[in-house]
Amino acid sequence: MNNQEDNSVRINKYLSEAGICSRRKADEAIAAGLVRINERIAGTGDRVTPEDEVYYNGKLVEIKDKLVIYAYNKPMGLVCTSKDADKDSIFGKVTFPTRVNYVGRLDKDSQGLLLLTNDGDLANNIQKARNNHEKEYVVRVDKPVTDEFIKGMRNGVPILDTVTKKCYVVKQSERTFRIVLTQGLNRQIRRMCDYFGYKVVFLKRIRVLNVELGTLKPGEFRELTPAEDTALRQLVNNK
Repeated sequence: MNNQEDNSVRINKYLSEAGICSRRKADEAIAAGLVRINERIAGTGDRVTPEDEVYYNGKLVEIKDKLVIYAYNKPMGLVCTSKDADKDSIFGKVTFPTRVNYVGRLDKDSQGLLLLTNDGDLANNIQKARNNHEKEYVVRVDKPVTDEFIKGMRNGVPILDTVTKKCYVVKQSERTFRIVLTQGLNRQIRRMCDYFGYKVVFLKRIRVLNVELGTLKPGEFRELTPAEDTALRQLVNNK
């Protein structure tokens, strides 16, 4: 392998662009001896060219020609998990043109916008809690929404041994509200509602950062437009 080749890239970037993991995770895998370049164990800082073969956990890694981001309307009843792990996996119900991983999760009882990408660095940066990325939801509950409930939801709710961050909440109809979160605690909205004696009967994510669900029907997906892709990367990289 010639480290001086103009078309060579660092091994951690290679793994990220192949959709295997983020650069940080790649560095950890390299340090653990899980990455091989041709016939030798890779070292931190190594570079690879298109002529090299890279193996991760013993499997050949194939770099993709294009980094993609899909917006997918996850139907209720499907789960975010690996293709073979569950019969209700999203990957068992739809075939994406490119091998991708989901960014964040939606639980089985929720539906709406889910981003999927083969860009490991982008996925990692979107999911970092400290980046405070916005996610917007429409929620319907089992009884009328009061002003007191809205105020309580906005100002922080004690769940999971912490207090949720203040957030934007607005009433839409008698039993429906919209909420914008910048954190992702486990079943956060449902737990917040439970605290005030409300039960969520419908939950749909309609936006992640600048990407909106729009007119996508449950089960449908689309590739982000160039403008959406650019704006998303700018938002993520500015954090």
